[in-house]
Amino acid sequence: MTLTLTLVRHGQTHFNARRLLQGSCDSPLTRVGREGVRTTARHLADVPFLAAYSSPSGRAVSTAVEILRHHPDLRLRTDADLREYDFGTFERHPERDLEAVLPWTELVPRVLDGTHPGLPKGEHAADFMARTRRAFSLIADRHPDGDVLVVGHGLALGAWLSTIHPEGLVALPNASVSQVEVHPDGSTRVLSIGLDVAGQGMVAARPVPAREDALPQAV
Repeated sequence: MTLTLTLVRHGQTHFNARRLLQGSCDSPLTRVGREGVRTTARHLADVPFLAAYSSPSGRAVSTAVEILRHHPDLRLRTDADLREYDFGTFERHPERDLEAVLPWTELVPRVLDGTHPGLPKGEHAADFMARTRRAFSLIADRHPDGDVLVVGHGLALGAWLSTIHPEGLVALPNASVSQVEVHPDGSTRVLSIGLDVAGQGMVAARPVPAREDALPQAV
């Protein structure tokens, strides 16, 4: 028995297009974002999903609903643990504002190893990583076999992928698809990461800090 998780990042939003930080806050999908999600939905139309999960954020739910138009018998479940990292007082601010105080290349490694105390009024990295792991553990416990859809966010999905793949964090385009096999013994195998099936590009994907100890990506 093998569980195959299909992870989809939400479509491009207005905040993505404007390069505004968007974690706990939300904004609607752009026209380009909606078109991209429809392309991804068609790409996944023939996958025999037995369950579907999403972050409760509107941008993720909108993306999941569009995908599930091709799977009308599935009920969407939302899980608060799949929410994006909370950027605190930097929410809705230009990405450059955070970059001027704490470069992304310094913040991300400390988030992934759980040591960053959180931005002002934001979320401690240890709490973020713990809930992210908890969400995927719960899904694996509920569904030991078959195909499951999970719709979420760039950093949240990337953070979990980084825990099981030697490449570390990988930038995920909007509406991109990643797939992971989870075996009964708890071992995992990454099948793909960040496939840009919708052609959204890296416009709304943050750069990824280089890891000196990373192995070549093999997906």
